[in-house]
Amino acid sequence: MKLIAPVVAFLALVASLNAAAQPMAMDIEQTVVQIPIEEGVTMDDAIGSMKLRANLQNMMFVAHQPLGDQLQKMGHESLRLEIFQFCDPVTARTMVDHNPLFAAYMPCRIALVEQVDGPPVLMMLNLDMLIQSAELSPELRELAQEVNAKLTDILRAGASGDL
Repeated sequence: MKLIAPVVAFLALVASLNAAAQPMAMDIEQTVVQIPIEEGVTMDDAIGSMKLRANLQNMMFVAHQPLGDQLQKMGHESLRLEIFQFCDPVTARTMVDHNPLFAAYMPCRIALVEQVDGPPVLMMLNLDMLIQSAELSPELRELAQEVNAKLTDILRAGASGDL
């Protein structure tokens, strides 16, 4: 009987340590910046505005994946879902030279998601989170913040239809 109490205490300790070691679930909402497309702005208007603003920001429009169209061609019902990729090649090379792992985040993507309930939404990775948590020199941090500001501007221009 005297042995049971220490064994129970030990098992409780192991269980609590095991529970603490389990990774916490990430709130995916915090990893994304999303802005609904304003009423009166068509999805095509939003796309045109994003491309124009990217050009004004010296961000190259490097790729487009019309996933919704592809799904429809494959016989699946799909609302509009498109991925647009933008890049600042000089900044991209600078970041990859600092740490090759940054290449996994490139090029920068903005998604257009048509929703069943609600307006279409433009969204992108929350770069603020990455910038704050990455080990960057002040110069690299400034470059990353500039890219983030440009992408946010592109996102907002698309949502408002601003030319």
